[in-house]
Amino acid sequence: MAVYFVGDIQGCYSELDALLTKVGFSNNSDQLYVAGDLVARGPNSLETLRLIKSLGNNAKVVLGNHDLHLLAVYQGIKKVKKQDHLSTLLSAPDVADLMHWLIQQPLIQKLPDEEVYMSHAGLSPQWTPQQAFEQAQIAHQHLSSSASQAWLSNMYGEQPTSWQNADDELGRFRYTINSLTRMRYCFADGSLDFSCKESPSSAPKELSPWFEFQHVSDDTQWVFGHWAALMGHCPAKNIYALDTGCVWGQHLTMLRWHDKRLFTEQSHKN
Repeated sequence: MAVYFVGDIQGCYSELDALLTKVGFSNNSDQLYVAGDLVARGPNSLETLRLIKSLGNNAKVVLGNHDLHLLAVYQGIKKVKKQDHLSTLLSAPDVADLMHWLIQQPLIQKLPDEEVYMSHAGLSPQWTPQQAFEQAQIAHQHLSSSASQAWLSNMYGEQPTSWQNADDELGRFRYTINSLTRMRYCFADGSLDFSCKESPSSAPKELSPWFEFQHVSDDTQWVFGHWAALMGHCPAKNIYALDTGCVWGQHLTMLRWHDKRLFTEQSHKN
């Protein structure tokens, strides 16, 4: 059995299919860990969700910010963004099944018997991996409950930016969603910034990438997506950045875990 991690697909189905063929992925024995943002800006979100759902337990998914927004759109909380290509998905005959499956997905996945974690945006400097995993499980329970619409409605907003200020259930939920699906930069005290999306070389001096806080110990490894401007470059040896901007005309990246070999597929847009 081989374990693969793939970065933000964003509806780039043909590139994903080509990568799976390139690595000889076995639907029966291999596992595919998907680092969130399965849908949105690319042309084939419907086909992407159908493919990953069809893998059953061989696919391990975490929710990204675009996935959560899709769920909010489906439940009538938000409107479709002009730049998203979701009309085919939202009008599909199996959309209810797909949305039920999607909302059951967690915010963090962990490899069995290994200190290897995956989330869409990373690990807050104000958390240990265990704290993050525990809060992700609580948020998952909220989102997959009968009250999912209320929780999706309340996930929007940028406060609190610090875990120390998350002093009620809603604040802890919103901080969990924001840190695991939206975070890129933090201030010196570890509080979250949501304004800067640039590469680290272009960021304001008062901000640092979350992975520079040295809160991920050497015996822990973390895989994330979300940050296309990094183009897969992360200086920490035990942290793996996999969003390489396929939907923006760059390429889709897949990491084979046991030997850390990277496979890429150039965007088919060009």
